[in-house]
Amino acid sequence: MTFARQNGKNIRSFSLGGSPLNPSVIIPIMGHVIAIDVGGTHLRAAAYSAKDQVPLKHLRTKSHAPGETVFDRMTALIEDVWPGDVDAIGVSSPGPLDSRTGVVMSTPNIREWQNFPLTANLMKRFGVPTFLDNDANLAGLAEWKFGAGRGHHDVLYLTVSTGVGGGVIIGDRLLQGHHGLAAELGHVIVSVDGPVCGCGFRGHLEAFSSGTAIERYVADQLASGRKSALTGKPSARQIAEAAEQGDELGREAYARAGEYLGVGVSNYLHIFDPSIVILGGGVSMSGPLLFEPFEASLRKHVFHPRYLDGLVIAQAELGDDAGLLGAMALARLKTQS
Repeated sequence: MTFARQNGKNIRSFSLGGSPLNPSVIIPIMGHVIAIDVGGTHLRAAAYSAKDQVPLKHLRTKSHAPGETVFDRMTALIEDVWPGDVDAIGVSSPGPLDSRTGVVMSTPNIREWQNFPLTANLMKRFGVPTFLDNDANLAGLAEWKFGAGRGHHDVLYLTVSTGVGGGVIIGDRLLQGHHGLAAELGHVIVSVDGPVCGCGFRGHLEAFSSGTAIERYVADQLASGRKSALTGKPSARQIAEAAEQGDELGREAYARAGEYLGVGVSNYLHIFDPSIVILGGGVSMSGPLLFEPFEASLRKHVFHPRYLDGLVIAQAELGDDAGLLGAMALARLKTQS
């Protein structure tokens, strides 16, 4: 294992020695774009000039309030950041959703959005082209354009947090798929008889490697009488802290998460053959607890070492701004192509 420098940061680099953004609406972009980042608890909106990635104005509000719909709160937020001449709106939202039609099919924390035509409603309200994509896809787009993936043409982005999500860039294009549902990387099956995922199906990567999965594994072990410094239902962060102090169960939980993360990423290497894998989300900040078993598993499960030759594995750089920047990049790319 060797270390490389990219964008001023130390990153891992393996050296072993041996759906496209094709817009239906094409408008030369001269003015501003509005970016929206939809979350289960908060909404964020920002206005950007034609070329700058620093917002002219940026506001945040709670997603829910008595007597108001989430859509009403979103439109009010957009009005508050509206700079005058706006060419397009980009929206980052949890899914599942259809990026082609702009419909949010469902999202756990916004129950009123069931087959909700978000982009059509926004275009009706504001009169400008509006584009929608999955929040993880757009975080990957942002990391490629502005973050750890700059200079790469084939990028795999994976966020490992409460859940697991991802985005894929292939040949400088965001993979969206026929139904706009591509790159649901957390819902790839890594064990047919594995635990139940939050989506209701068994054996998905998210059911092994997410923060929620780590917490559930430890809670189940404690409930069965397992000895540990941990008690009750600890958080993923508390489990990491205990593991760093030598707690066997905590280390086992992160080793299990890293092992299956390596299985998942080996599958993604075989399918997409990226030059960089970018890892974001809170669990990815756990350091060697996660990365040592992940790297060992990746080496073990990749079917040919050529996939690892020169592969860069980097931490995401944009943090909480990835959603907004991805929505902004989506709007720019759709209107400039």
